[in-house]
Amino acid sequence: MKIVLTLVFSVLVSACASTSYQAPATTQALQHDNHLPSLQGDYFKIKSTHVGRDFHINVRLPLDYQASDAKTYPVVYVLDGDSLFPLLAPTHLFLNLDEKLPEAIIVGISYGSFDPAINKRDIDFNAPAADAKPGEDGAPRFLAFLKSELIPKIENQFRANAAKRVLVGQSRGGYFVLWSALEDPDLFWGRIASNPALAPGRVRFFEAAAGHTRKDLKLAIASGTRDTELRQRNATEWGTTWSSRADAPWAVNLIKIDGGTHAATIGETYRRAMLWLFETEIAAVKSP
Repeated sequence: MKIVLTLVFSVLVSACASTSYQAPATTQALQHDNHLPSLQGDYFKIKSTHVGRDFHINVRLPLDYQASDAKTYPVVYVLDGDSLFPLLAPTHLFLNLDEKLPEAIIVGISYGSFDPAINKRDIDFNAPAADAKPGEDGAPRFLAFLKSELIPKIENQFRANAAKRVLVGQSRGGYFVLWSALEDPDLFWGRIASNPALAPGRVRFFEAAAGHTRKDLKLAIASGTRDTELRQRNATEWGTTWSSRADAPWAVNLIKIDGGTHAATIGETYRRAMLWLFETEIAAVKSP
């Protein structure tokens, strides 16, 4: 009997070793767990006609959301929601408790997998450019998805303050945040670009922005001092250049994260950027 069990165990180990890991299928039950109140809210899947693919949307609602039918909230749209939504949603809760940051609806835009066959951030966050890889130029389509499909759905379904939209992106997502700021400045009141790349199409990031009407737009660009020298140089150049340009549609805040790495200090980037974006509202709450 012992020999048989040993053989069965060996077969199972061999099977596991020879089969690549497959993430479980994404379902509403898996995406929305009522036993995690800091993530509690809603979930839906949306098929984008502009992009031609599905996205999984997780929505974290403020703790006091049910207390009033009239109160509206800023909405924070988080790119790479597969990893950043479960990190930044609780972070926002703690910032509300500790720093009096206004509560917000947090929207995580996810692919449902890190598998490159499913996760197309390399396409969706890259803009058309002479040095772009063939087919990796989906940023205009992804921007159209945000503007005409996702944002209207969020603002129809939830009590969202359309005047206080915020877009957050890290690395390649940060590239998209900056590119979208140039292409459609008014779409988001606030933007946070963490350790962004500036290629492909680097020249576009220093060209004039599209027309805009709002005068209160704000953009934070963050750079960790332990990120690559190139990305640090890019962030500094972009931030200092646009801070001094008269045609900048936004107020720009270049944030240096001392000891910050490329990805792991996104929480501190979010904290410092959001406190700057909402400094007026925070000051009003803290004033006696």
